[in-house]
Amino acid sequence: MTWETLAFLLVAGTAFGISGYKFSLLYKVMRAQTGKAPTFKDWGARIGQLFINVLGQKAVLQSRWVGTAHTMIFWGFIVITIGTLEQFAMTLYSGASFEFIGESAYYALIWSQDFFTLLVLVGVLMAAARRYLNPPKYLGQSSDANFVLIFTGSLMVSIFLMNAFHSLGNPWFKEAFFISSGIGNGIASLGFTEEQSHTGFTVFKWIHMLLVLGFAVFIPGSKHLHIIAAGPNTVLKHLPLERGMKSINFEDETVTQYGAAKITDFSWKDALDLYSCTECGRCESLCPAWNTGKPLSPKSLIVDMKKNLHANKAAIIAGKSEEVTPLIDANVTEDVIWACTSCRACEVACPVFIGHTDKIYDARRNLMMMESKFPAEVQPVFKNMETNGTPWAFSASDRANWAQGSDVKTLADIGSATELDAVLWVGCAGSYDDRNKSVLKSFVNVLHKAQIKFAILGTEEQCTGDAARRIGNEYLFQTLAKMNIETLNRYQVKRIITACPHCFNTLKNEYKDFGGDYEVIHHSTYLAKLIAEGRIKPAKEMKETVTFHDSCYLGRWNGIYDAPRTTLGAVKGVNLVEMKQNKETGLCCGAGGGRMWMEETIGDRINVKRTEQAIETGASVVATSCPFCMTMISDGVKTKDKVDAMRVMDIAEIVDQTT
Repeated sequence: MTWETLAFLLVAGTAFGISGYKFSLLYKVMRAQTGKAPTFKDWGARIGQLFINVLGQKAVLQSRWVGTAHTMIFWGFIVITIGTLEQFAMTLYSGASFEFIGESAYYALIWSQDFFTLLVLVGVLMAAARRYLNPPKYLGQSSDANFVLIFTGSLMVSIFLMNAFHSLGNPWFKEAFFISSGIGNGIASLGFTEEQSHTGFTVFKWIHMLLVLGFAVFIPGSKHLHIIAAGPNTVLKHLPLERGMKSINFEDETVTQYGAAKITDFSWKDALDLYSCTECGRCESLCPAWNTGKPLSPKSLIVDMKKNLHANKAAIIAGKSEEVTPLIDANVTEDVIWACTSCRACEVACPVFIGHTDKIYDARRNLMMMESKFPAEVQPVFKNMETNGTPWAFSASDRANWAQGSDVKTLADIGSATELDAVLWVGCAGSYDDRNKSVLKSFVNVLHKAQIKFAILGTEEQCTGDAARRIGNEYLFQTLAKMNIETLNRYQVKRIITACPHCFNTLKNEYKDFGGDYEVIHHSTYLAKLIAEGRIKPAKEMKETVTFHDSCYLGRWNGIYDAPRTTLGAVKGVNLVEMKQNKETGLCCGAGGGRMWMEETIGDRINVKRTEQAIETGASVVATSCPFCMTMISDGVKTKDKVDAMRVMDIAEIVDQTT
């Protein structure tokens, strides 16, 4: 056994031992989480994610420059690792080699080592240029990132120099080193002897191996843990895109903690999320709260939670839950938790599919139900929901007053929904808010023109509970949900149409947990369908420049972007222009996540920032498809003193006026 073999066994054994120990602690911490993990289904689609977003790097490539650099580095390391494994094997046993795969195949393997080493080096230079020459504001400073760029660049240089000195020995595959052999020729011109060349090869081989082994020790305690965690996290991401919040079983007497008071109250999947964060800042770049001066940064939230997890590692592994510090601390403050609009822009932007929103929801549930800590302005909202079935202080008996004179029947009049095309879910805004009453009347006009047989629940309809659930009052949400489901099922309702994306998401994705399984259609989709079928024809011309504002609960929550645009595109004379942030990257109006009922006292107003983007388009009409968005954008137009130059209209109103 040579000195090299002994030295390698000692160094590699120590490095892998330390790395393995660190990873074992991370695994123990992850498995010690007490929260309920999601159920993973549809493994065919999940394997597809492996090819699309892990190997194919699709999500990473959403940001072209750094995505291209990352993809080059990612694939470069996969290929280069083959050569590294061969180098390790040959250090243990000099006769070990991959030459058994055949001369042509081995030649191609050697060629690929040079090619992908160059690819990684170029990727490192691209990443460095972005980080140091013109860094985006959301990128931030990271000693980890600086170290890894230096490490990766040094590793590639060591590989080139190792292979350059190796080429001086004239192996049969020398020409495959199409870059390294050129470097070797330059070295040879300096007059290196054969012995010196061999020494040079040995030195850079060891530099190469020590860098790799050092990185194995470094990974478990750094942000580059994502190298290991991001792949599994991508495969285990939420499928499909649309989803509701996870429910609490209040009848389970073993459940004593509602929401997350400590980091251990999250699930092992949440811990995997924390391990997967790359700290790239893409989430922060799209966050409406962060970009209007609020204390919430989705990136910092995940990083701070990971710090909390690591700080409590000893107590978690020892099973001393009483010693685990609270989740809400100097970094993750209550203001951070309440700033979220639940728009999910952070999750759409995240290249490793971290679920930021659910963690905020769990923190809110604890504050709300366990500690009774919540914004004072939502207290009357809860009271109104409990007594009137609506967030507003209006009487439940007035819920159907908006429909007077519109020839709208109630299910109580008909007795059953079995002969109807659909039930129209009006929602609280459509029932009580004056501006949104006109939206519902316009939509009803369109339904009548299309000869759709429909009815409403009238005074039997109650708030879906969306805001209560998003704020953290799960018990109130479930109370309202079960009452609504009992009513809908009593009338044998199968299909529901609604003009409110919040009602749409709740009825479609969240009522299923409580026995409410319905076909739920948003009015934008239904309007597009009626136009496509020729049941309504927008024949009147509307010579307006229109920009469409995407509702978060319609778009990012449920993937509906095309239907409202298709509807607007069917109206003659409409010139549809897009805001600089649209569809997946659209800016929230600021009303989601229960924020509709909370004062915005920190930073700039989100709705005003979104209105400014609409004004930049030069549009005379802002089209919406959500009552909350209608309210927020209308307020923004007033704030910017653009009432005379810009109208805010729901797509149903546009279709009604042109049909």
